[in-house]
Amino acid sequence: MFDTEPMKPSNTGRLIADILPETTAFQWSRTEPPQALLDLVANPDFQPVVVFPASAADSEREVLSAPRPGKPPLFIMLDGTWSEARKMFRKSPWLDALPIISVDLSRISAYRLREPHGDGQYCTAEVAIALLDLAGDTDAAIALGAHFTRFRERYLAGKSAHQGNITAALPESV
Repeated sequence: MFDTEPMKPSNTGRLIADILPETTAFQWSRTEPPQALLDLVANPDFQPVVVFPASAADSEREVLSAPRPGKPPLFIMLDGTWSEARKMFRKSPWLDALPIISVDLSRISAYRLREPHGDGQYCTAEVAIALLDLAGDTDAAIALGAHFTRFRERYLAGKSAHQGNITAALPESV
């Protein structure tokens, strides 16, 4: 996670751990990668892959459209705004040797909690739902999708109610 991401009330990365308790989150550091993350990536029991758009990959980097059969995938998701995730991708040399897995999300994002910087940008939970479908864990994908929908609806309702209260408290001349 980018350093400010865990503090944002609109962060959806934390929803993944609610459904998949074996999820681990790490704060990103350009100069000091978390040792526990490096240990996970080096674990021969898993197939580590960086989740990122294929268009960002160098021509020699391996790009997967689905996890390989055999070992369970270890999805490394870069949680932050689009510009933060791009920075983490470019400035994390310890991830350079890993293949990229790129998901095709042809639907329009339902996030609406922050403004996207462009088309084709999705929140972390939406990407995780697509990855779970891709990996064949349909039950977890459905559960995360329902959890994300509830989170989004409650967040937006709270935001609307909060804005309504502020507006009601202002004098009519404002």
